[in-house]
Amino acid sequence: MLTRRDFLATTAAAPLLAAAPAGGPKRIAIVATVWYYLSHAQHMGDRFLVGYPHNGQWHHPNIKVVSLYVDQKPANDQSEQRAREFGFKVYPTIAEALRCGGPKLAVDAVVIIGEHGKYPRNEKGQVLYPRYEFFKQCVEVFDKDGRALPVYNDKHLSYSFAKAKWMVEQSRRLRFPMLAGSSLPVTWRLPDLELPLESEIEDAVMVGVGGSDPMDFHALEALQCFMERRKGGETGVKAVQMITGDAVWKAGDEGRWSKDLLRSAISRSDTPQGHAVLDGRTEDMVGLGEVQRLAKDPAAYFIEYNDGVKATLLMLNGVVADYNVAVRIKGMPPQAVQFLLTPVPNVTYSACLVSKIEEMIMTGRAPYPVERTQLVSGVLEACLTSKLMNQQRLETPNLAVSYRAPVKPQHARA
Repeated sequence: MLTRRDFLATTAAAPLLAAAPAGGPKRIAIVATVWYYLSHAQHMGDRFLVGYPHNGQWHHPNIKVVSLYVDQKPANDQSEQRAREFGFKVYPTIAEALRCGGPKLAVDAVVIIGEHGKYPRNEKGQVLYPRYEFFKQCVEVFDKDGRALPVYNDKHLSYSFAKAKWMVEQSRRLRFPMLAGSSLPVTWRLPDLELPLESEIEDAVMVGVGGSDPMDFHALEALQCFMERRKGGETGVKAVQMITGDAVWKAGDEGRWSKDLLRSAISRSDTPQGHAVLDGRTEDMVGLGEVQRLAKDPAAYFIEYNDGVKATLLMLNGVVADYNVAVRIKGMPPQAVQFLLTPVPNVTYSACLVSKIEEMIMTGRAPYPVERTQLVSGVLEACLTSKLMNQQRLETPNLAVSYRAPVKPQHARA
């Protein structure tokens, strides 16, 4: 269980942290799988190079990219061009990138972006991105050089919960701030809603779209940033189950997930499909059965928390094209929110995430706990395991991850 002492140790600047030169910008190393147009490294790396829109202004962070490691360089690679244009070097190893070619650590923070590129999948359909391997090499440098740095890890920590747990344990051992996860928890919300801490949440339904593993992580973490605000705080997940196809609709008829909450979540969508696309009409897609007609390969992710609360992620490709959640709080009507995803090429929701990374680098404190991403990484792995095991319910005693949500709202509000 994450205690208050553990949380303060992980988020506060500690004696092992590196210090930036007095008066100068913070120096960062980026460790990425690839860097090409619309890859995560391009979205996020460019924000540090040229700035980004923030609170209605163009913001230039007091941060300088001084080194880069890229694992793969396809034909559309942009890393070498960016290095020439902005005066940093692409190094052949992660250790050299962190040391800028010298004998000791020469940067103030590390940004790991292990998304995109050609990597194998396992039997569960997970892309085996080397985030854990990248992180492990960084920790090896920290240990050898006798000091540690703030680390951001993009999206889930690893396809393996065991590896994700080890990563968080290293941040506690070396007492460096660590941040991870998706842009959905920090993007704008329509409406601008944050649940009060200690909310008596009774049920929740998240609606997501996209392929299994890369996109369902976004949806699960968006759901979790609401669920973690329930009464008693986060205490972990007792069991999960993932079902697909017609079993999803049967489960709805049996009351395993709430049609009322699904209706509420879809009501926040700006991208209803079906008749809305054909002739402009919007309609009660749940009541008229349009959800069943339109959904392509539907999937339901059932999550049972240790405190007895339950939540469901419905991945409904073909029904909507955005991400929406509806939460039932005791004595209140459903509270529903759309997570705003702006279009390419600006993709300003990634700027919302970069602002949080910048905050950690500049202050030495993670704005929200990495344990959220650790738990979601494990929930996703367990759900995909359930699917592989004939869609059976799977007990998850290993997912007893406890933490407290941040008091201050962390999503974009201006």
